[in-house]
Amino acid sequence: MKKKMNFRNLLIYPCLCLLPLFFHPSLSCDSVHQACRKLADKDPNLKYHFCVASMESDPRSRTATLEELGAISVMVTISNATNLKSYIFELLEDKRFDPYSKGCLRDCLELYSDAIDTLRNALDDFKNKHYIDAKQGFTSAMDASVTCEEGFMEKEGEASPLTKEDERFFQLCAMDLAFATVLDKK
Repeated sequence: MKKKMNFRNLLIYPCLCLLPLFFHPSLSCDSVHQACRKLADKDPNLKYHFCVASMESDPRSRTATLEELGAISVMVTISNATNLKSYIFELLEDKRFDPYSKGCLRDCLELYSDAIDTLRNALDDFKNKHYIDAKQGFTSAMDASVTCEEGFMEKEGEASPLTKEDERFFQLCAMDLAFATVLDKK
């Protein structure tokens, strides 16, 4: 005799199987928001909404632990610096920039190239829980954006075409630094 499948049982079984996922600490829907709130509260350079938007740009952040969020943050920063290098290459081809501006852009290109290498090393340090070394790397990379802007300011009336991009990179490095600082104190 065939047993009749109960519709209610058909719904309950999948729900019971998925239930543990909702209580797993690394799978909290609010993990990005909680982490960004914690970081922004501890670091005046870091803006909460910027942190959330940056972290949510990577789908892996939805199910990440605090340590994984930190690594994702660094990868987002490396990606940003790589895209920024491409943008600087485009600007160098633009005929509206005079020799002084192009010199500054070349300097920025070199600064961001070095920053990418530094961030890759800092990511390795971060993953290996060498947070002090990682923090030094993040701080060093962060200087690229400041130094880039300062190059344009040396000539009176010169406006940087990278101000917005430099500010974003600075914020991303501040986020990386904040993750390493919080985890270093655990």
